[in-house]
Amino acid sequence: MTSRPHASDSRSPRSSGLLIALFSAAAFGASGPFMKPLLESGWSPAAAVAARAGAAGLVLLVPALIALHGRYGMLVRHAGFIVAYGLIAVLGTQVLYFAAIQRMPVGVSLLIEYTAPVLLVLLAWGRTRRAPAATAIVGSLLSIGGLVLVIDPTGVGDLDPLGVVFAAGAAVCLACYFLLSGTPTEGLPPVVLICSGLFVGSAALLLAGVVGVLPLTIALDPVALLGAHGVPWFVPFAVVVLVSTSFAYLTGLIGASRLGSRVASFVGLTEVLFAVLLSWLLLGEVPTTMQALGGVLVVAGIVAIKLERAPSAERAAAADVTPARPVSGASVSGASVSGVSKDAVVADSRTREPDPLSS
Repeated sequence: MTSRPHASDSRSPRSSGLLIALFSAAAFGASGPFMKPLLESGWSPAAAVAARAGAAGLVLLVPALIALHGRYGMLVRHAGFIVAYGLIAVLGTQVLYFAAIQRMPVGVSLLIEYTAPVLLVLLAWGRTRRAPAATAIVGSLLSIGGLVLVIDPTGVGDLDPLGVVFAAGAAVCLACYFLLSGTPTEGLPPVVLICSGLFVGSAALLLAGVVGVLPLTIALDPVALLGAHGVPWFVPFAVVVLVSTSFAYLTGLIGASRLGSRVASFVGLTEVLFAVLLSWLLLGEVPTTMQALGGVLVVAGIVAIKLERAPSAERAAAADVTPARPVSGASVSGASVSGVSKDAVVADSRTREPDPLSS
């Protein structure tokens, strides 16, 4: 007689996956609050991303080599995708995000960046000439309305216009990454893509600094953190590298493998909440009532957009076919990513359905 597995046995991986995914979202959310003191002390956004990406790439090098298992030819076959990932997800998105938080509150910058799915809905609408589902339209309107409140045109929030432009640029880069994530990467382990992409982004930024395209400046002076002055610069930098990059990516992958990409991407939305909370605790940044209301609308709109793809994904799974790749009405709500955010955890296209958002 064969024994049936208990229901608690099947729930255990999902329960632990939920906890791990929340840790990942919190770690990603800590990136801005811990990096901002360095930016305010004199670090340029390009230097901050180059140092962060290079150091995190070194931390992830051993896990990446183990996953690669001597199949170095795989890096050559996917070289184009790796370079594109490094330039868009690492260089473009992160540099613009750090440039935004240098001028604006962390939570506001992240909320503006999180409107990337709305850009994909509008792009699909324009290219296909077909209106998206009502849920996606409502979600887009909610996010756009929330974005207006976050920017707060009345001037009460006192936002830097250039900071808004930088955050909007980060949203565009994130949307481009979602489209890029539809590219098949059969056999390429996610940790290998992340590690190699970090190295590509760091190298590109260093090259841009050498030729004078972007300023690369760092400051080794103590910074203010948690209300304390004189905190060594390497303390927040180590948190960003070890926790907000290496730990966040790895736990994001583990959480997604246990929860599935769809659930994990919803959990990843909590990154905004963690970022706002940590910005308040570490930096004393408190959003206005208008911005807080706008933030709720932005997140609610993104949830609605992500819900829109469920029926088509379920039909595709039942027919044993792969859901349509971007850009299309259903897959516009996401691409092969999990956990969004600006840092964008990469999904393995062999095992995870297209679905976005994670920071």
